[in-house]
Amino acid sequence: MNRVLSILMAALFLAANVGAAPVPTHPKPKTATSSTAPKPYQIGNASWYGKKFHGKETASGDDFNMFELTAAHRQLPLGTYVKVTNLRNGKWVIVRINDRGPYVGRRIMDLSYGAARMLDFHAGVEKVRLDLVQSETVAATQGVSE
Repeated sequence: MNRVLSILMAALFLAANVGAAPVPTHPKPKTATSSTAPKPYQIGNASWYGKKFHGKETASGDDFNMFELTAAHRQLPLGTYVKVTNLRNGKWVIVRINDRGPYVGRRIMDLSYGAARMLDFHAGVEKVRLDLVQSETVAATQGVSE
């Protein structure tokens, strides 16, 4: 009986494996290296501005709203979108450049109060990374077509 059971099990095993395709070997995915990772546009200290300038005209002609996700930069064209990453905690936000500045020290950007709050600025100044963002990317994330 045991011999019959063994033969039956072997036959079932062979039948189950007949026609089974071999497992393909795929190459391992390449990991990002420093040479393929996108380089930041700029790294440096950023500050924020708020109540004192709320409602005043910006360099772009907009009224400054301290709760919107905007920023001031010295050279970037007005209307440029920038991903700002707080290097202390890794939080990031996309802002639109609508003003000129900063005019204090060696800071690279002044963020609106709303943007700084989203980045969890503990002090008035934080080290940040700036990455340029294509406007199509921003429109896609907001569900807007151009």
